[in-house]
Amino acid sequence: MSNKLRIGQIVGTHGLKGAVKVYPLTDYIERFEELDYVFVEDTNEKLIIAGIKYKPNIVILQLEKYDDINKVEKFRDSYLIIEEKQRRNLPEDTYYITDIIGLSVYTLDNKYIGKVENIIQSGSNEVYVIKDDKKRETLIPSVKEFIVEINLREKKIVVNPIDGMIEWL
Repeated sequence: MSNKLRIGQIVGTHGLKGAVKVYPLTDYIERFEELDYVFVEDTNEKLIIAGIKYKPNIVILQLEKYDDINKVEKFRDSYLIIEEKQRRNLPEDTYYITDIIGLSVYTLDNKYIGKVENIIQSGSNEVYVIKDDKKRETLIPSVKEFIVEINLREKKIVVNPIDGMIEWL
């Protein structure tokens, strides 16, 4: 399945009737209510959502045809993914994490910093983890003060770092 998007990770089971605990990988936890089905990553097994409950920081999914804890145990630690056509349209200047990871990062004067390897989700804003070819790591907060432009078409981010933000630059 191409252009898949991770939306959660099954972290355990819930009860004896086959429900699973899902750690959501979305900041819109109600997203699961908009879905009729999800897939298990790497197996592409389609799971029909039969019921949804919420606990703090966890979504409980009841899956159609899975009515026993022993049937869902195999999904523990698996990621749930959706297809491209199931993506939500995001507001302007908002991006999916999967779209940002892998983008090349340059300064305003076109100096190459590296590629976005990961995104740390903190309380107030995300932080882009950027690594260059020498494995040097740079952390840049995803705020307008530092992120000048994100261009998905060119697979490029332009940043305006403050003095000392990138020690080797």
